[in-house]
This record gives sequence, C-alpha cells and structure tokens, in this order.
Amino acid sequence: MDTPPYARIAGEIKRRVADGRLRPGDRVPSTRQLARDWDVALATAAKALALLAQEGVVIAEPRVGTVVAEQRGPGRPASRRGMPLGPSGASEVSRSSGSSGPSAVRERVVRAAVELADADGLDELTMRALADRLGMATMSLYRHVSGKDELVLLMVDAVVDDYPLPPTRPAGWREALETSARLQWAAYRAHPWMAGVTSLYRPLPSAGLLKHAEWVMDALAGTRLDAEAKMHVHILLHSFVQGLAANIEQERRARAATGLSDEEWMRAQEERLRAVSESPGYTAFAAFLGELGEFDLDLDRLFAFGLRPLLDGLAGQIDQRE
Repeated sequence: MDTPPYARIAGEIKRRVADGRLRPGDRVPSTRQLARDWDVALATAAKALALLAQEGVVIAEPRVGTVVAEQRGPGRPASRRGMPLGPSGASEVSRSSGSSGPSAVRERVVRAAVELADADGLDELTMRALADRLGMATMSLYRHVSGKDELVLLMVDAVVDDYPLPPTRPAGWREALETSARLQWAAYRAHPWMAGVTSLYRPLPSAGLLKHAEWVMDALAGTRLDAEAKMHVHILLHSFVQGLAANIEQERRARAATGLSDEEWMRAQEERLRAVSESPGYTAFAAFLGELGEFDLDLDRLFAFGLRPLLDGLAGQIDQRE
C-alpha cells in the first residue's frame, strides 16, 4: 500500500531529526514551505506537522515557529501539545482529568489555534489544519466555534486575558494608560498575528480588548476631556502599540517568503542604499549615516522610547483643559 503524502513528509522530517540534520530547537519547514517543496496541498502539509506534533517530534514556539522538540527518552514526547481529541471532540487529556465538558474542549481548540497562528501566522490557520492538529474531523470543530471569524475573536480574548490588567487601577490617568500600553505590547509581542486582525475602521468586538477601553475611559473620567477627545486618546494609545507590533508579523512573513533574515536582507541592500545616499539631494541623510554607524533595531527599546513622549503630549492636552 502506498504511503500517504503527509506520512512521507513526516517520515522525512523524522529522518532528519534522527541523523542530526535537524536538532532540538531547530525550526522545521512551515506549512507553506512544505506544501511548496513537496508539491502538496496546504492541508496535507498541515496534517504532516500535526502528526509530528502528536508524536512529540515537534512543538510550536511563539514568535519562532514549529521547532524540533527536546526528546526525554524513548517514547516520551517533550510536549503534550497537539494531543488528539477523541471521536466525540473531547480531548484525551480532558477526559483523564475529569474536565471534558464543551467549555474545556472549546478552550483547547482555541489554544491549539493560537499555537498554530504563533508558529506559522494567521494566514496558515484553517479549520482543516486545526482539526488535523487536534486529531478530529473538521466538521467536529463547528460544534465549538461557528467559523474562523469567531475562532479569531476567541483567540484574541484568550491571548489578552493572559496579560490581565491589575485588579486596582492606579490613581493617576498617566500611570493607568502606561499600564494598559505595556500589557497590550506584551500580548502583541508574544502573538504578532494579533496586529493584523483588527483595524480602526472595523474594530474587533473583543471582550479582552474592550477591557482596555473600559480601563482607559475609567482613567480619563476625572479629566475635563470631552467624549471625542477621550476616544482620540484611546485610539492613539492602541494604534501606537499595534502599529509597532505589526512590524513583527511583517518580518515573519518576509523571512518566510525570502528565506533571508532582516540582517541578510539589509546587507543585500547596502550597495543600493549607498548609491542613493551619495547622489545629489541626500547630503543630510548621508551625513547622518556616517554618524550612525551600526544600528540594531530593537522594537522593545523603540516602544519604551516612544511611549514616554506620547504620554507627555497627552499630558499637555489634558493639563491644558484642566
């Protein structure tokens, strides 16, 4: 009997692990890359990765992708992520722990979806790929979520809830806004795909994100800002965080598409950049490059650098009205 394509892909990756070509912590090819290299459908590639996850060969690491798992002895997977669900849609883990109700299974579905999106991006998250990862029929998922739109909403809520706001709000509006911004940044930093799921024109009705809106409005309630100004403050704060975070996901996509790191890509652009900067009309920019020397873009430092003047500017607006 011919071996199914997904099994052949999984077998090849396991051979690479066995002979040392892939070591623990090394990133394995993404769903899209496997589909391209093996000339198979994305669902087939996703099924191969799901099989490897179920066998404990690989695990999904946020902001990294799917990597080779640490092996802890014969037959002992390094992680229980990806453990299959039974025919009824309840996971073996849930049943053994006595927690196999619909809410427990739904939470497991959402967490598995978050892992897939963290590893390969939201574009690679399909209901079929998620079902394969969980070891259940695709249609069984629809007993727990109505579709991908609801799934993404639940994913955002779950991720935001992992970085909860304090039970007590700081007394000052500035401290409160800074707390909200830093917690949102931590969530986006860990799950960069979140930056692409909502826009200012079509805000996601996420209970998790709306907790931050409630927090900000409560902090501004004692000021003399009118309703429109309060909304502007909230939007600016959210946009500052989301706008920076969007670059993390864009870089992940670029690396997947080109196979180049950001440093490798920049080196490839050096000649062109030098030619432009040395041409007429770029005197100040050329002088700036001479002063700059080596520059390492650190988004965490940029976030901290930008947050303070943003709050300073808002203070000028709020204090003026006071």
